[in-house]
Amino acid sequence: MPGRHELTDAEWALLAPLLPTNAPKGKKWADHRKIINAILFRSRTGIPWRDLPERYGPWETAAG
Repeated sequence: MPGRHELTDAEWALLAPLLPTNAPKGKKWADHRKIINAILFRSRTGIPWRDLPERYGPWETAAG
């Protein structure tokens, strides 16, 4: 079950097909859903990037 500031499974099902896939070469991208949830969390709470909860991964990834 998603947190209060996260995408539901139904919302993610609508959004996921619109996002690009990993390129055949180069570094694999971070999980799109985790990054979008981090951005939503920050925009809804107003916290600084550095205060993102650890469940969203490194704050630099979402802020970049």
